[in-house]
Amino acid sequence: MTDVEPPPEKPTEKPKRPQQVFTLVVEVGRKTGDGLPDKATGAGLVVYASGVDEAEAVRETVAILKEADLAPLEVTGHGTLDERLAAGDEIDAEEQALMARALAENAVIVAEMTPFFD
Repeated sequence: MTDVEPPPEKPTEKPKRPQQVFTLVVEVGRKTGDGLPDKATGAGLVVYASGVDEAEAVRETVAILKEADLAPLEVTGHGTLDERLAAGDEIDAEEQALMARALAENAVIVAEMTPFFD
């Protein structure tokens, strides 16, 4: 009688974490070709970005903004839709629709851009 070893176990795959949409506020500086008004010193952007976590959403946002010839200086996270609602933020239907679009398209959406002037 021979002992038969069971086949080796297959490595378990990590469960995929679901995408979420994060609200980010990004401050950008000036860069040649950035499209900001001539006398602007920079701008503030409200962005909805998808990612499995906030760090990924920030990385993707910074990469996209750099591709668009913008110069991201600082990114502040404001959480997911659920986190913002739990904090008491009022989020209108238009804003929620943009968040849903960012999730559906796995995208970074700039919802608002406000130039800064001295």
